[in-house]
Amino acid sequence: MRVLLIGSGGREHALAWKLAQSPLLETLFIAPGNPGTAQCGTNVVLDVTRHAEVIAFCHSNGIGFVIVGPEAPLVAGLVDDLEAAGIKAFGPSKAAARLEGSKAFTKELCMEARIPTAAYARFTDLAAAKAYVLAQGAPIVIKADGLAAGKGVVVAESVEQALAAVEDNLGQGVAGAEIVIEECMVGEEASFFALVDGTHALALASAQDHKRVGDGDTGPNTGGMGAYSPAPVVTPAIEARVMAEIIRPTVDAMAKRGTPFKGVLFAGLMITETGPRLIEYNTRFGDPECEVLMPRLKSDLLAALLATVDGQLLNTVLDWSDEAALTVVFAAKGYPAKPETGTVIGVLDQVGAMAGVTVFHAGTKRRDDGALVANGGRVLAVTGVGGTIGEAKDKAYAAVHAIDWTGGFYRSDIGFRAV
Repeated sequence: MRVLLIGSGGREHALAWKLAQSPLLETLFIAPGNPGTAQCGTNVVLDVTRHAEVIAFCHSNGIGFVIVGPEAPLVAGLVDDLEAAGIKAFGPSKAAARLEGSKAFTKELCMEARIPTAAYARFTDLAAAKAYVLAQGAPIVIKADGLAAGKGVVVAESVEQALAAVEDNLGQGVAGAEIVIEECMVGEEASFFALVDGTHALALASAQDHKRVGDGDTGPNTGGMGAYSPAPVVTPAIEARVMAEIIRPTVDAMAKRGTPFKGVLFAGLMITETGPRLIEYNTRFGDPECEVLMPRLKSDLLAALLATVDGQLLNTVLDWSDEAALTVVFAAKGYPAKPETGTVIGVLDQVGAMAGVTVFHAGTKRRDDGALVANGGRVLAVTGVGGTIGEAKDKAYAAVHAIDWTGGFYRSDIGFRAV
């Protein structure tokens, strides 16, 4: 099968790395890809916002399956247009991708389906939002309604911080701007993934992300500074509750609305004293969670994604390694505010050859002289695999320490909750 993978980050490198192992794969194209994905297939220059251009490429290159990695093309309806052109594609429709594209939509669905989540209120009016914050007090959570690359959430520890976040989102006179203000839930966060074929859901392995930029979970939220899998907090009992109380009701509610969900459902969870509660949904694989899930997946990823699109998950079983995986994100200095790009990264071949280590490219590019340079905020995801999370952590950090790049930084405590 000839496959086109859409995306350019660490998630896409991890997916490409795993797809390349499939006996079903004939040729893999990645648009636009990065220097890491170029080791797994052929990078191609496509403007994925121009759906007709993507469709034309598929037809001219005999593409039988398209896998959409990032959220923006999903929310923009790329899967709808591909399927209308007779091209099989993995990912939700534009209507189903609203689970990620609109925080307000998801909160309404949670209320309708009685899915446990934080109490909330929606606002488009600046004065009303500020009045609500003053009435509720802090801590409190301010969320931009739409896509924000994982950085549209402010967990305000003070009323002043909350008011500033409200002002940032609604005080600029942006037409159609909306925010969701939520209670601040207390517990331990976890990432939970399930493949969904419109009717059936198949749980994947759990993971735990580290959203804050600094050690000890300090500083602003980021797209993710590291992750590990499995997450000990997601016990078999918790997984059963998540499937019964959160995933299953969501799948049923979306089908009932006439917008069945097909793809991967990524539930950000808060494991509270009373059980799991939904923080928010994403409608694609997580990043950096994908960089710890793919090394643990023993089954054929391509076959599983095809089964999802074909409505065959009821007959699908996935095999996972008993080993743990942990990834450390090596980010460019200045991230998440103003990352410094263009700094040279030393040769990674020796690091990539370390036992139990895989280096996934997230924000890199090749200069004309062949040098590898930083080209984004999160630049590398260095993953270690070991018998325990502690062993995986040791391997990942040994590799990070061996990388010759003075233009980056990383958290030194990834996995601290589990180790």
